[in-house]
Amino acid sequence: PGAKERAVRETLGLSPTRYYQLLNALLDDPRALAHDPVTVNRLRRVREEKRRRR
Repeated sequence: PGAKERAVRETLGLSPTRYYQLLNALLDDPRALAHDPVTVNRLRRVREEKRRRR
């Protein structure tokens, strides 16, 4: 695993798969958008770009 995956396991105690499941659910939560719209919108754009490339 890469450094990011290792950090997710060590810091959060989550598998990388579970981390991304939770992150994607959070990006779809209107409360997250209300709390930090700049970050949520940036991460949504990154997610959509990855989906388009598939």
